[in-house]
Amino acid sequence: MFIRTESFSQYIRQYPVVTTLIALNVIIYLLTLMPFFGDSILNFGIGSNYMIEQGEYWRLVTPMFLHAGFMHLLFNMFSLFIFGPELEKVAGKARFLTVYFLAGIFGDIATFFVYDSNYMHVGASGAIFGIFGAFAALVYYTKKTLPQLRQIILPIIGLSVVMTFVGPNINATAHIAGLVVGFLIGLSIFHPKRIISWRKPKLKVVDKR
Repeated sequence: MFIRTESFSQYIRQYPVVTTLIALNVIIYLLTLMPFFGDSILNFGIGSNYMIEQGEYWRLVTPMFLHAGFMHLLFNMFSLFIFGPELEKVAGKARFLTVYFLAGIFGDIATFFVYDSNYMHVGASGAIFGIFGAFAALVYYTKKTLPQLRQIILPIIGLSVVMTFVGPNINATAHIAGLVVGFLIGLSIFHPKRIISWRKPKLKVVDKR
């Protein structure tokens, strides 16, 4: 399920939302490496609790597109590359974006309330954990019909949560908040009755006059 076998062109065509998000993160990261100009981007978008207190509320969103080094970017984008396509395919573009952005934003909001004014952070990890949370909700509804999904995704979520608390300099609050928000949204969008309603084929009205 999470093994990517598509060619580059097929991946872009089949998963345009995930592709766009990866491209944006990579481009912005490359821009932050530029002398002078890069520092301005980081200073403008970093998740600074102090600056949020001063009314710069865009910093509840912009940290999702900034990363603190190549390995940080690589880990997050690899996770998005592997797990994002299945959620985009199952839930649809709009629902995928809803999970991704709300999980990321609420992760940043939780960070603001949990940590002190001096705390600063960057990264798309909260949004990535939102994807995991949405899959956990799908597992909840399909535990009998898709046992293989449970066998794959639950260990991944468990390992990711463990690494959240044992790794250095990790924003555990954003991870857990993103996971919870993704799960709650997933419970809504993957509810069997709701899936039936948004997966019904739309009837085409043909004017035969």
